[in-house]
Amino acid sequence: MTTKFLYKQVIVVREDLKMSPGKLAVQVAHASVGVICNGSGVYRAKATLENWFAEGFRKIVLRVPSAKEIIALEGKCAEHNLPFYTVYDFGLTELDPNTLTCIGIGPDLNENIDKITGRLGLWK
Repeated sequence: MTTKFLYKQVIVVREDLKMSPGKLAVQVAHASVGVICNGSGVYRAKATLENWFAEGFRKIVLRVPSAKEIIALEGKCAEHNLPFYTVYDFGLTELDPNTLTCIGIGPDLNENIDKITGRLGLWK
């Protein structure tokens, strides 16, 4: 049995920060929760969230070389009316205060998110 997933959330992380695995996990969690709780796109469509949860609330972690690309993604999300949340670290452990670490995008339909993140590589 194959399942066709229609919805996803993408978290795009900066490679240049060289965060420890634990720090990376926390930043990704901040982005995922942030976009749902208080991101730019305060969910106008309850059905999107319900469908995403019903499909197992799929998340994909992608990478970019630096903050410059995340800032560009913010603009593209706004342009395409996609919900997003950008994470700036508090600076309590590994990073300087207000370091831009990642951006959460969606959940939304796969094709909407792929328009702006489709060429990015997976986090490895």
